[in-house]
Amino acid sequence: MALVTGNRYLCGTGSYRTNMKTFNVPIIYRSPLISAIKQKRKVDDKMKKDFTPTALDFGPVKILLARHFGFCYGVENAIEIAFRTVDENEGKRIFLLSEMIHNPQVNNDLLSRGVRFIMDTGGKQLISWEELTPDDIVIIPAFGTTLEIEARLTSMGITPLQYNTTCPFVERVWNKADQIGKKDYTVIIHGKPKHEETRATFSHSQSVTPTVVVKDIKEAETLAAYIRGELPAESFYENFKGQHSPGFDVTKDLQRVGVVNQTTMLASETQAIADYIRSVMQQHYALPDEQVQERFADTRDTLCYATNDNQSAVTGMLAEEADLAIVVGGYNSSNTSHLVELCEEKLPTFFISSEDKLVSRNEISHWDFHHNQELYSTGFVPEKEQVTIMLTSGASCPDAIVEAVIRKLLSFWELEDEVEKMSASIN
Repeated sequence: MALVTGNRYLCGTGSYRTNMKTFNVPIIYRSPLISAIKQKRKVDDKMKKDFTPTALDFGPVKILLARHFGFCYGVENAIEIAFRTVDENEGKRIFLLSEMIHNPQVNNDLLSRGVRFIMDTGGKQLISWEELTPDDIVIIPAFGTTLEIEARLTSMGITPLQYNTTCPFVERVWNKADQIGKKDYTVIIHGKPKHEETRATFSHSQSVTPTVVVKDIKEAETLAAYIRGELPAESFYENFKGQHSPGFDVTKDLQRVGVVNQTTMLASETQAIADYIRSVMQQHYALPDEQVQERFADTRDTLCYATNDNQSAVTGMLAEEADLAIVVGGYNSSNTSHLVELCEEKLPTFFISSEDKLVSRNEISHWDFHHNQELYSTGFVPEKEQVTIMLTSGASCPDAIVEAVIRKLLSFWELEDEVEKMSASIN
């Protein structure tokens, strides 16, 4: 058995922390093995420039563990606030606007402690607003919420931001949209129009400036046709129905623009959209490089560090050879689905929510996010002397689940006891 990071054998001690702050996260989400691995990688690579995976060699099966994966700063912050709120308010009714994060285990743990969801992730009402009273506690999820919902809660006598788990990096996007909006730029949001975070960002942005959402590069190209006047203005309102602010004037509001993003989108796609729109503005208005900002605002710093790190780690992992990839996370998790997308470009990839989906060495239940359906596959592990499996997880997936997946995989070769040996050798 060997555990290697790059060309270095891994040893050292573990802790459960981010680069910015240590969070009080329930121990049930922790993994001694994963914590030790992450801590050692952080010590060896303080600048986070080494995206090679950690190799866990167990003989007949080798697992390539992505350099960065799992809980990000915003998720740890949200979990700490939510569980502390429950602990400190015994006897009170506690509600979440919607799922706090897109992870079924964490959300189920909150439900088991009496927390109730007011809406589902699509915004469908589960509990009527009329059921709430001023004495109730309402927690804002990590994705943030709209100004309209904040106002509704305030009108009911509930302080909307008293229990606020909004990710600071989401708020940074809002601040950037506010800054460029006040300089008379229209905001273009790269995001999934129905996603909670995009709805929240849209609400904050449209309160300051005209705003439109594009979900991908294809929609960005359509928007560019309106910028250049190549499509009739009236068709904009059908093509972008439900994705633009009230009163949006396509003949005026696309003359100065800036791009921000839903923080969990593919960072490379957001950058590609921003670069494309920038080039369109430069060419359409015949601007030299030094004058482009007259028409296009610089918003590069809205990309989330965790999204960047996790996606870069997958890219680094894919430089290695493997037989298959497993990505762990909630099936409605946007950032996790993008990790799946990246892996799918190179090798067979299986998107699972927990170790329970690994039925046997020959059987697996996994999620097809392209068609929103669960699939059942057989023969997913090839018959060979050593099988190499790439493994990563989304930003809302507990490390304990990643360790459970490793244990389940090892059980197919009767090697599950090797996890303790590995942990002991690191510590």
